[in-house]
Amino acid sequence: MSNPTTLKIALAQLNPTVGDLSGNMAKLRQAREQAARLGADLVVLPELFVTGYPPEDLVLKPAFQNATRAALEQLAVEMGPGPAVLTGTIWPEDGKVYNAVALVEDGAVSAVRYKVDLPNYGVFDEKRVFAAGPLPGPIPFRGVRLGVPICEDIWSDEVVECLDECGAELLISPNGSPFDWPKPERRMNVAVARVTESGLPLIYLNQVGGQDELVFDGASFVLNADRSLAVQMPAWQEAVTLTTWTRTADGWTCAVGERAPIEEGDAAAYQACVLGLRDYVDKNGFPGVVLGLSGGVDSALVAAMAVDALGPERVHCVMLPFRYTSGESLADAAACANALGVRYDTIPIFQPVEGFEAALKPMFAGTTPGLTEENLQSRTRGVILMAISNKFGAMVVTTGNKSEMSVGYATLYGDMNGGFNPIKDLYKLEVFRLSRWRNANVPAGRKGPGGIVIPENILTKAPSAELRENQKDQDSLPEYEVLDDILACLVENEMPLADIVARGHPVETVKKVERLLNIAEYKRRQAAPGVKVSQRNFGRDRRYPITNRFREDPTVLLPRRNATELPKLVVPRADGGEIG
Repeated sequence: MSNPTTLKIALAQLNPTVGDLSGNMAKLRQAREQAARLGADLVVLPELFVTGYPPEDLVLKPAFQNATRAALEQLAVEMGPGPAVLTGTIWPEDGKVYNAVALVEDGAVSAVRYKVDLPNYGVFDEKRVFAAGPLPGPIPFRGVRLGVPICEDIWSDEVVECLDECGAELLISPNGSPFDWPKPERRMNVAVARVTESGLPLIYLNQVGGQDELVFDGASFVLNADRSLAVQMPAWQEAVTLTTWTRTADGWTCAVGERAPIEEGDAAAYQACVLGLRDYVDKNGFPGVVLGLSGGVDSALVAAMAVDALGPERVHCVMLPFRYTSGESLADAAACANALGVRYDTIPIFQPVEGFEAALKPMFAGTTPGLTEENLQSRTRGVILMAISNKFGAMVVTTGNKSEMSVGYATLYGDMNGGFNPIKDLYKLEVFRLSRWRNANVPAGRKGPGGIVIPENILTKAPSAELRENQKDQDSLPEYEVLDDILACLVENEMPLADIVARGHPVETVKKVERLLNIAEYKRRQAAPGVKVSQRNFGRDRRYPITNRFREDPTVLLPRRNATELPKLVVPRADGGEIG
């Protein structure tokens, strides 16, 4: 085929569901039809789109392997005139399974390339299920040599260098890149580095949507060989965008197209939590959600996120007061529910709690009331919410923040009951900040009302679990400005205790927080999944043993390695700055 002078490539930034082969293929076909109407020569889908990403141990299931390959081959057979398809898929071959990309055209799967660099850190575990492919050559497509590095393959220079040396003219990188706070900037820096080294333009196509704890922001883009941004697709939504390419004496150039603004900071974190919650509920078939609305900031923010994700008609809020619930909390919860427009019920828990106390009275005779009796209140609320869920089908949403989950300030089988937690990876001060952000902003794509949705009194009163008279969180925890800073140092940065003390924190406070963090691991193992927004969330990223007797001495300075050996970890701080 003679060398073409123009090429039209449609980028399908879509939201697959893991394991839903028929549903994902239906999305693919719809995208191809839309691309055909736009006049595209080729439509590109994200990494592992056919299976959804990440498929985890589904990859090891022979029936799943066979069904995936059959779905792709069926597409090839039925595909009529129109654009070719370049899609991510698993590919079983000679007893191995690969993370692959396949070109489908002219009634066949005409080319397959394998992912080389399998990530095996943080949330990624691809070496467990995939075989690494050899260094790839370009895919010939209608007279153009396409280099297709898959996701992690562009995070180092080896694969792109090989493609460049083998004659690639244009790089197309399909991705399943989950969101975290600084990820969009890091992606762009990596892409710029590969373009600079190779002198080739780059399409970076990312999936969008939630998958269990992970949420994918999309935000796909195109860089020309001069590193200029030709196209920026929106974040947090599906889109099919046509890119138009022209061959010049210096290679292929993409015409400037849409350059959508990309949310940053609090706006991005809020969108991630909302999208993660929406997809968890919808992809798992729940009609809606139910949550305990206590009059505190955590449940208020979760209620706002739930309404923005699902609409007020699918959100049911329940106040579960006891003798320690203040009139202020009752008023604040009702005001929040009214502002959000949700169904709101009040179910007092006096009788069930007193029933438990009466049943346990003979056994507890002679003991002093304390934490056990407080937890009875929380567990009673958990039982009631689960009963509502069982009866009507709505999923219970839990409302504990990362500060609480870090130090065990939560009750197993009580306020930890539920199926999902959208704020699980937000520290307490970040919860306050996102609440204020939501009151001042109308998130794109939201289904909830504008204006003040979290009453100001909720944001200004002292946080309290209200499990005893005049209780405040700071009765047993450091101030959140101190606690969250210490936790960010410990969880995100794994900083030595001596370095944390050097930041101005008292030794005993640092030791206490570290101890609480360690002994709460067993609780976190039993917690509901929740949206990952930080570089290091509990569960997929940070995996500590429950049985663990190591304790660090905060007075001992650790020997320093060479500075070049120490990775620079940067995490957001509650005031919007960074710890690095």
